[in-house]
Amino acid sequence: MTDAARRGAEAEVRALVPDVETLAAGLDAADYLTDPGLATALFMAVRLPQPLLLEGEAGVGKTEAAKALARVLDTPLVRLQCYEGIDAAEALYEWTYPKQLLGIRLAEARNDPLAEADLFGRDYLLRRPLLEALEHPGPRPAVLLIDELDRADDDFEAFTFELLAESTLTIPELGTVRATHPPIVVLTSNRTRDLHDALKRRCLYHWIEYPRPERAIDIVRRRVPGSAEPLVVAATAAVARLRSLEVEKPPGIAEAIDWVAALTLMGAHRLEPVAAQATLGAVLKHREDQELALARGMTWLVDADYG
Repeated sequence: MTDAARRGAEAEVRALVPDVETLAAGLDAADYLTDPGLATALFMAVRLPQPLLLEGEAGVGKTEAAKALARVLDTPLVRLQCYEGIDAAEALYEWTYPKQLLGIRLAEARNDPLAEADLFGRDYLLRRPLLEALEHPGPRPAVLLIDELDRADDDFEAFTFELLAESTLTIPELGTVRATHPPIVVLTSNRTRDLHDALKRRCLYHWIEYPRPERAIDIVRRRVPGSAEPLVVAATAAVARLRSLEVEKPPGIAEAIDWVAALTLMGAHRLEPVAAQATLGAVLKHREDQELALARGMTWLVDADYG
C-alpha cells in the first residue's frame, strides 16, 4: 500500500492513515461509527488512487462517511450535489461574463488590443466543485463528494469518467487541468437508477446496510447528546418496525436521529404513543407512509407489548 499512496501527499496520508484500524478509530473520534467493511473501503479510497462508490438506502450514512473522512484527514470537503438536469458547467466551471464584458470595455476605453485568449484566462474562471477539488493546493488531497449521482442523467455520469480515471479535466479554452494532489473521491447513490458499468469499473464499491440495532442506538446517542437512554432505545426499535411496513420511503438512521432530537426537544424521556404520533413527521416524510403507520397503530409502533 505504501508505494501506491497518493502522489503529492504520500507522507501526510501515511502519517494520518497508516492502517484500517487507525482510520476506524479516527472516524469514531469524528462521531462516525463504521464497521470493518466500510472502514476498509474508505482506507483503500485514501491510500489507492481510486474513487469509492457508496450505495445504500437513503439515510444510512453515505454522505456522512465522506464528511467524517474529511474531518479525519483535516482537509476540505468539496461537495457536488447532483440533481436532475445538472450539467458540466454547474459542476466544473463557468466563465464570468460580467467580468469579461468589463474587461472588453476597459480595453476599448484604453485603446488596448484585446485577443480572445485574454478573455478566457484563469482570472475570468468561476470554479465549481470539480475544478475546485482538482486545484486544491494541499498538502493533503481534498475529499470530493459527488453526492447522489443517480439523480443526474447518463450524459453527466459519462462526463465524470475522465476525472475518476485520471484526476484530470479538460477545459477547451485552457487545456487539460491535472491535479497536483488528486482528490479522494467518494460517490454516493441511492440506486434510483443503475449506474453505468463503465463508471463502476473506475471505482471501488461498498454497499452500506442499515446499522444493527446496537450500533444504531450508539449512533443516535452520539448524535443527540442529552437524549434519554430509554427514548433512544425505543425510538431506534420503532424506526426498524416502520421499515417492516410497505412504506414508500423507509426511514434510516438519519430519520432516527431527527426523531429522537424532536422528541428530546419536546421533553420526552421515553417513547409514548401520543408523543410518537405528534412527532411522526420527523421520521416519515410522506403522507401515505404516515397513514400506513397510523393504521397499524401507535401502540404497536412504540412497543408491541406497550401497555
